[in-house]
Parts: sequence; structure tokens; C-alpha cells
Amino acid sequence: MTMIDIKFPDGSVRSYEKGVTGYDIAMSISPRLAAEVLAVSVKYPSEPATAKGTTIDLDRPIVENVEVRLLKWEDDEGKKVFWHSSSHLMAEALEALYPGVKFGIGPAVENGFYYDVDFGGRPFSDSDLEKVEKKMLELARQKQAFVRKDVSKADALAYFTAKGDQYKQELISELEDGTITYYTNGDFTDLCRGPHLRNTEVIKAVKLTAIAGAYWRGDQERNQLTRIYGITFPKKSMLDDYLIVLEEAKKRDHRKLGKEMELFTFSSRVGAGLPLWLPRGAALRNTLENFLRRKQAEQGYLQVVTPHIGSKDLYVTSGHYAKYGKDSFQPIHTPQEGEEFMLKPMNCPHHCEIYRSSPRSYRDLPLRFAEFGTVYRYEQSGELHGLTRVRGFTQDDAHLFCRPDQLQEEFEKVIDLILYVFKTLHFEKYTAQVSLRDPKNPSKYIGSDENWNKAEQGIIDAAKSKGLPYVVETGEAAFYGPKLDFMVKDAIGRSWQLGTIQVDYNLPERFELEYVDADGQKKRPVMIHRAPFGSLERFVAVLLEHTAGHLPLWLHPDQVKVLPVSEKYADYAKKVVFLLNNSEIRASIDDRNETLGKRIRETSLKRVPVLAIVGEKEQAEGTVSVRRGAADAGSMTIDGLIGYIRDAVRDELAQ
Repeated sequence: MTMIDIKFPDGSVRSYEKGVTGYDIAMSISPRLAAEVLAVSVKYPSEPATAKGTTIDLDRPIVENVEVRLLKWEDDEGKKVFWHSSSHLMAEALEALYPGVKFGIGPAVENGFYYDVDFGGRPFSDSDLEKVEKKMLELARQKQAFVRKDVSKADALAYFTAKGDQYKQELISELEDGTITYYTNGDFTDLCRGPHLRNTEVIKAVKLTAIAGAYWRGDQERNQLTRIYGITFPKKSMLDDYLIVLEEAKKRDHRKLGKEMELFTFSSRVGAGLPLWLPRGAALRNTLENFLRRKQAEQGYLQVVTPHIGSKDLYVTSGHYAKYGKDSFQPIHTPQEGEEFMLKPMNCPHHCEIYRSSPRSYRDLPLRFAEFGTVYRYEQSGELHGLTRVRGFTQDDAHLFCRPDQLQEEFEKVIDLILYVFKTLHFEKYTAQVSLRDPKNPSKYIGSDENWNKAEQGIIDAAKSKGLPYVVETGEAAFYGPKLDFMVKDAIGRSWQLGTIQVDYNLPERFELEYVDADGQKKRPVMIHRAPFGSLERFVAVLLEHTAGHLPLWLHPDQVKVLPVSEKYADYAKKVVFLLNNSEIRASIDDRNETLGKRIRETSLKRVPVLAIVGEKEQAEGTVSVRRGAADAGSMTIDGLIGYIRDAVRDELAQ
């Protein structure tokens, strides 16, 4: 009998017979644990220390010494397996209800799963979802096993050719023979790498949430499939809680709030994914920009401005064109033959050229160039979503050029800046994600292993030094360097990626950036990319949903709305607005010929934090009647209101 050693997350090691499965290991600890485990993560001795391991089926044999993590619902990897298996369960239900249906891909996503389906011209609408849900639950109760099988490329092609599924045939044609696997549950067999649950019994609650159109492989020239989204849970109570959150999310939808608060709009004439900021939205953006500009000025950042386009050669040099050129906005051709420009997809190449514009000494470093730079990236129309997925957006971008001995200190200062932003805007729950390259797919990246190793270790050292709660994600790095992404949880528990910091040894090489060191030798600087907001569009969207539109007083585009009770007091109301505006308080008047009650209701819909109501008594006494949200703050002089607003703003920013 050959034994192998299994190491657990707590560092303990147990010996098991070679060929033991994750399920066997869980059972050896306790039957209750085995009932809760969904999959197992194994990490082989050859993998780097930062690797998280590979998730496999609970019934896959383990044949060498490994580290394991037994994955439960609480683990993100466990949820991914649960939801991927649920997509197969949905496909089985659809095939039973709609014989001859064909399938594209069906992955797990952040909250649930989807499958792209070709119904062959048969109608399918929201009204059909309930019967699919019922069929899924019926099949789940059958405790169907998910059975993995290795198949040859010829057999796989023959199976899906006989089935008439051209989508699977296309996918198989691109795979290497010897790497192809099926998974079967019940009467449904699918091309799939896995991993999957042991069986369907643990799927106790199902909700199919949406239907959308999706072009096969994102190509608008190809068939449009029906994308069905869903989510499942191991307990009915979890689904009930999720549906409550879903209803709350609808109320907080930034697209709805943006319309009610008159912040932004979209126009088909302007183009999909290109937001138009209305006066209130522009005021909100300006306030956010000024907030960050002040903090950056304190830390020695230098503001720069770069054009919205650049020569194609600029992005060839940076490597962006080779990586993303075919999927980006295409080159702009000028009347001069051979001259090509690109809409700016990134600010960093422009900032590299600013660095190159003058000789640099080691005494000049670090140099910190900052810009609220608008960039343009093509997104498929089906992927656009409000302000969170757009084709033109403004990054609070900065690029720091420093000596290697300055890297960790500069990186930690950027971490401090991002945490300051989060604290001020009450994003109290966050996790840092160290995003590393995928060692199995080196063609995705540019630069030497030496530079990547230095950059990855630098990020990990900085995260440890700052005591950040962080996780490591392999394969999530940018093509030119690893990064530290900040994942925040909003008020209703949803995760969003906001701030990001990246270490880059590669662009300084590609642009031949240099400084003269103390020894007189020319050296390469290290480059840090950073964006605390990420982009203003996405940040505003997340902030609106986090606060349900009730923005902090210092940030709200309408800090005070002055309401005269009737037309007789409009002149006095205008005087109040004038004095507030002269004191740098954003105030405006609503003197429309509507009832006071209606104007108060409509002002509340815009989430204006402070109402100042004026009538006969207030005009006579030189005062205003103040309401803060739903609370009556009493009568104040105009100077008193100015002091009240200033104190409240100071307190918010001091937190």
C-alpha cells in the first residue's frame, strides 16, 4: 500500500492511501463536514507559494503529496462549483422541456450562472422561467451524480455532430486531443473541464433571474443566442434573503437614482456607452476631483494633461496595440497617407512620454504625474451597463516613477491614499486582492521573469507591511505587471472592484526610460500605476448604490435647496441663495408655482440633504427654517446656517 501526505491549511499533515479523494478526506474528519464540502482545492509541491491551488471534483483521486483545502459554500471557489453545476442542471431541464435545444457556454459568474441557448427559433420569455425552475428542482431531488469522462477528440466531435450541436463542435475543434472531458448528470452530457458537485442533491433553491441576448462568442456577425441567468442555493432561506437584497438593489440602481437626481443621461445619437453628465452630475464629479486633487497636492503629485488621441505607434511601443488592438476602437486615418491615430485607451503611455521629455536624475525621483484622463475602450453593446460598463470613462490616474529603493515606500503611500478615500466615503468593508500572472499561460504577458518576480514580491511585501487583509488571485494580473485591487462591499453586501495599484518594470523598458543614478550610471525607474477611484463613472455608480443616493453633505451637488412658501417670499429666498453661494455652499432655489408639499417631495426625491424654508416669519426675522433629511433642525439665521453647513462638512471630512 502506497501512502501520500496531505497537508491542511492549519499546517497539520495526515497520511492517506494513494488515490484518496477529497470526499474520503472530509469523511475521515467528520461525516458532517463531508456533507457540507462541495469540492476540494489541491496545491502541488511544484506550484509557487502564492498559488491558491486547483479546484477539483470531490471524487477525483489524489495520487501525490499535496496541500488541500476542503471547499464549502462559504468559499468563493465552492460557490463557483455549485453554480457551474447548476448551469448544467438548468441545461438538462431545458433539454427535457425543449428537445433539440442547443447550447453555447454556461459558466458560473459572480452571483450565479448563465447558459447561452439556441432554441431554434422557438419563443422563450420571462413567463417560461418558472416551469424551468420547477423542472430543475425535480431533477435535483433525483440526486443525480455528476460523472466525469475523458474522451478523444474524434469521439467528442462524433457525439455532438450526431446531436446537431454546432456550437460544441466548434469548441471541440479548438481543443487538443487528450485534454477533452465530458460531464454527465442524468440524461444530459456536456463538454466541460469541471469541476462539479458530487451530485445534484445539495441544490435546494433555484431562481432564474433574467433573459438577455448574446451573440455567439461575442461576434455580432454570428447567431444571437438566448442567455438565461440564474442563481441557486443550498437552503431555501438563503434564496429568500437574496431576493430581499435583490429588491433593495433595484431601489438602489444607480441608473434609477441618476435619473431621479438628474446626474447623467445617455443618448442614442451620441452613442451607446457614452454618458452625458448633467449640471448636477458635473458638480458631483468636480467635487470628487477636487477632493482627490487636494490630497494629491499634499503628497507631491504633479498634475498633467494629455490629449484624447495618440499615434498608433505610441500604443505599439507600449504593447497595448498588440494585446488589445483588434478588440479596440479602430485606428483613425488622417488625410496624410500612413498617418494613424487611436482613441486613447490608457493614460500610461502618454505619461511615459512626459517622463522622457527631460533628463532625469536620481534626485528628481520619485516623480508623480496625475491626470483625470478620459479613455476609450470598446465594449460589446450587450455588455454595457449604466455607468459601470461604458465605452468612455475618466480615470483618476497617476503614474509614479521611482528608484527601486523607493518602491515599497511609494506603494505603501498609495495604499494609504486609497484607504483614506474609502474611510471618507464610508466604504468600511474591503479586501485587497493581489493579482498575479498565470504561470501556465506566459504568452498573456510582456516582460522578463526577473521583472515579474520583483514586481509580484514587491506588492506582497507592501500588503503585508500595511497589515492589509488580502487574497492572492493567479491569472488576474495586467499584461504588463501584477496589481493590488481593492474589493469593497457596499451597504447591502455586494462586492465591487474599485481602487487599483500596479507595479510595472516593463513599460520603463519599452519606452527606454532612464535616470542618472548617484554613481553616474543610467538606470531604469520602476513605474507604479494607481487609481483610487478606478474611474469616476464606476465610482459614482457604486457610491450611489452604496448610499442609496443619500450622498455626504460635502459631496452632494445640491447641498441646500431654498423653498419660499409662496411667490411673495421669492426675493428673500434668492437673497439666501446668493449669500450661501458666496460662502461656497452649493445652494439653489425652487420657486416654481407648485404647492410647498409637492416641492418638498420632489426635492426629497433628489436626496437634497438640507432644506431651507422661508416665509413671512423668516423674512421678517432674517432667518430660515432648516430641515436635515427627515429631522427638523429648527430656525437659524443665514450666518447660522452657513456655520451649520461648514461644521457638518468639516465633521464629515475629518472622520
